Amino acid sequence: MKKLGRLITAMVTPFTEDGSVDYEQAQRLARALLDSGSDGLVVVGTTGESPTLIREEEMRLFAEVKSAVGQRGSVIAGTGSNSTAEALATTKGAEQIGVDACLLVVPYYNKPTQEGLYRHFKTIAQGTSLPCILYNVPSRTVASLSAETTIRLSQIDNIVGIKEASGNLDEIAKIIDNTGDDFTLWSGNDSDTLPILALGGYGVISVVSHLVGSQIKEMIDFFLSGQMDKAAGIHRHLVPLFKTLFVVANPIPLKYALNHLGFRVGSPRLPLTPADEKTANLISETLKNYHIDLPV
Repeated sequence: MKKLGRLITAMVTPFTEDGSVDYEQAQRLARALLDSGSDGLVVVGTTGESPTLIREEEMRLFAEVKSAVGQRGSVIAGTGSNSTAEALATTKGAEQIGVDACLLVVPYYNKPTQEGLYRHFKTIAQGTSLPCILYNVPSRTVASLSAETTIRLSQIDNIVGIKEASGNLDEIAKIIDNTGDDFTLWSGNDSDTLPILALGGYGVISVVSHLVGSQIKEMIDFFLSGQMDKAAGIHRHLVPLFKTLFVVANPIPLKYALNHLGFRVGSPRLPLTPADEKTANLISETLKNYHIDLPV
């Protein structure tokens, strides 16, 4: 299996002024993120506003970003859904396009049991040859994938890892302790990256890496080389930025930040709205304290 990378950016979806997907700008952003330290990209994840995209837009985004990236970095397609049949169909479509892996979010709204979650992910994995990454984000889905269910799913050959955004370090430690070396755990929260690395996690699927990718990559590299003080120093420096970019729902602050810096990605799609004046001012003031890695 192709190495997917320790630093993966969950990429925003750029829109034009009329609200259409800006595919040319998506390609430009994909290349810029790799230039600023990312090893790979998640396309059509939460940050990419997956709930507001239609299937045709998703499939074209997968194709356009893969075309822009080529073999420079991994492209992970966000193909999850609260409908097992829809997630399976989207995953099969992404596989035909040639993406490197898929990201499968815990089903939202319908509140399945752990057995339901197990069968949901097993069904999708058995219907594709793509490497499958689970995505646990209970703050958005209500249902949470337990450590026991994750461990059970890790026995399926092409379920290769999990993006863990629960913030539950006890559960995360249990997953790392009870899965094999071929199962990868990425932090799903930027603020948890260093603690999860300390527990034995692999890396991060990041939002803030849009802006400070090289610095997050350096933090990971310092940690891996045993330079804990330097890694911790970068983490502490970035904490206010982590906090500000999630002051309201992601990707509202991030889209404001990118537009403010001159990398046009448009406004979020309804029901999300652009940052209000108070939020915009907070983001603008916070950005003054940081060197931005993204070439704009």
